[in-house]
Amino acid sequence: MLRLLEIEFIKLWNNRASKILIIAYFILLTSIALIAAIKFDIGPIKFHLAEQGIFNFPYIWHLNTFMTALFKVFLAIVIVSMMANEYSNKTLKQNLIDGLSKKEFVLSKFLTVLSFSVLSTVFVFAVSLILGLVYSDYTELSIILSDLEFLLAFFVKLMGFFAFCLFAGVLVKRSAFALGFLFLWQIFELFVRGMLRWKVLSKEGTDMVMGFFPLESFFNLIKEPFSRLNAVQSFANQVGETVVLDYHVQWYEIVIALAWTFIFIYMSFALLKKRDL
Repeated sequence: MLRLLEIEFIKLWNNRASKILIIAYFILLTSIALIAAIKFDIGPIKFHLAEQGIFNFPYIWHLNTFMTALFKVFLAIVIVSMMANEYSNKTLKQNLIDGLSKKEFVLSKFLTVLSFSVLSTVFVFAVSLILGLVYSDYTELSIILSDLEFLLAFFVKLMGFFAFCLFAGVLVKRSAFALGFLFLWQIFELFVRGMLRWKVLSKEGTDMVMGFFPLESFFNLIKEPFSRLNAVQSFANQVGETVVLDYHVQWYEIVIALAWTFIFIYMSFALLKKRDL
């Protein structure tokens, strides 16, 4: 397996565009720390965002995993380009001629997806831990270690989405068209949601059905964290509203996302196995 992974990373690192995107992605993962520098001093009004509790444990695990997941599009481009280059440069056919089986080829791509997901999770964990230790009002070990479920959800979310990108790259063969396919699928899911809500189901019923769609299932793993902030809760109470949401990661949402990950990897292999390369 290490040999397969080494082959993939050599290919990626020798591609200038992929190298730039990977470096930019991990730089952006650390950019969440720049939020701590946001300050407004207007006369007697002094506002320091880091002092508003956004870096408190355990809330920081929720906020940072939600925010940094937005940057996954950088690696999505890398992954679909990775597959497109295999076709355009004919390295896929050459690898098969050199003795690599189609199963090993797909496994090497999945190992790359897995590596990106693991590295991203470790990176976010390290950045969040440092920020929390510096700015959090609560540094007891039991508090620090609570809500780590969001890191698991973050890992599964990235792995599933990257597996979808890999399948799109295998299916379409061209990076621009593969990215277009992902965009069109997002529109398709939004269209289905709108039609279900308009003609068929209640909001709760629509949410339940859409939770079985791939992109929606990945998104559902980490709910928006902003309404958890004390300032938002206080404002809602002042205007007579009550924000009651379940922010926890649900086990069945993990299962659905993992199922889609398996489906996309298997379909990628099935497509390659069927094609005459």
